[in-house]
Amino acid sequence: MASAPSRYSAARPSGSGQSGPHLPDSARELVKILVTGPFGVGKTTLIDSVSEIRPLHTEEQLTEASANVDDLAGVRDKATTTVAIDFGRISLAGGIVLYLFGTPGQERFRSLWEDIAHGALGALVLVDTRRIDASFDVLGLVEEMGLPYAVALNTFPDSRPYTEEQLRRSLDLEPDTPMVTCDARDGHSSIDALLSLVQHLIARNSPETW
Repeated sequence: MASAPSRYSAARPSGSGQSGPHLPDSARELVKILVTGPFGVGKTTLIDSVSEIRPLHTEEQLTEASANVDDLAGVRDKATTTVAIDFGRISLAGGIVLYLFGTPGQERFRSLWEDIAHGALGALVLVDTRRIDASFDVLGLVEEMGLPYAVALNTFPDSRPYTEEQLRRSLDLEPDTPMVTCDARDGHSSIDALLSLVQHLIARNSPETW
């Protein structure tokens, strides 16, 4: 699977909240990006791993009241869920600054998801290959909004191996939609996934739009 070119590199974070809240002097283009995917796929973890500012989280504990609406299949150890947004920021070479908005993954947050998506240039869709079908609704939302997107396959220890052709067919991806693997816990890997989206957006748009 393709990796992002080095010309769109970023400072590699050692952890979240490592720098102050002020934009770097080199900032030239501010870009809103969605980090989305189904419940429990690792959106909060990815934003934590790359953000150069202290990330904003709106997580709440899962309770018995959510048992009938949140499918915990494959994520039985998950104890919290995002109820509004996650937010982080990462600066890339060339003055591009990505504002990362993590969205809730459950269908009941659809109207909130649509509000968050307003003004976004693209989306990074995280997929858990242990439960591919859980990604269909989110991919549908992204496509309904007309957002260009890249797919990042978040790896888990018990993930089943699939070929790229099998995954593209299962997810019904267009041939030019980037698909990469990543470990959302690792800043280097997560940045590479974001760079695959940036490359895709730049390829679709003239430089004057950035």
